[in-house]
Amino acid sequence: MGRAENLCEGVSPQTDELASTLMGDALDLLAAGEPFEVLLAVQDSSGEVLSFEFVDDGPEACLEGARAKVRELEDAVRYALVYEGAIEDDDGSYADAAILEFGERGYRSYSAFSLVDGKGSGDGFTWTDPAPAGELPPLL
Repeated sequence: MGRAENLCEGVSPQTDELASTLMGDALDLLAAGEPFEVLLAVQDSSGEVLSFEFVDDGPEACLEGARAKVRELEDAVRYALVYEGAIEDDDGSYADAAILEFGERGYRSYSAFSLVDGKGSGDGFTWTDPAPAGELPPLL
C-alpha cells in the first residue's frame, strides 16, 4: 500500500487560509506589476508562518528550490507556493495564470490556478476565482 493511499482527502481550514492568503499576495503583486518567480509560505507546528521568495534561477529551478525547502523543514505542517505560469485551454492556446500548490502533513496535496489579465495595470488587473488543477505528489 503506497503512501498516498493513507493520506486524508480534502483541505483543512488552516491550509485553505494559508493558501488563500498567499494567492492574494501574489495577485496583489501581479496587479502592481511587481515581478516574482516563486513565493512560498510554510506553517510549523507552533503556528508560525515562514515566508520565502525564490528568484534569479529561472522559473523551473525556483520551483524546485521551493519544493526542496518544504521537504527540508522538519517542523513544517502545511505549505503553499505560488508562481506565474500559463494554462492551456480547449483550443490549444495559453492564458496567463497564477498557479498555486498546497499541502499538509497527512493530507493529499493539490494545485489550483487563477487566470489573470492586465498584469501591472492596478485596478485594471483581473483574475478568476481559483479553479482546481489536480492532485500532486505530497511534499510533507
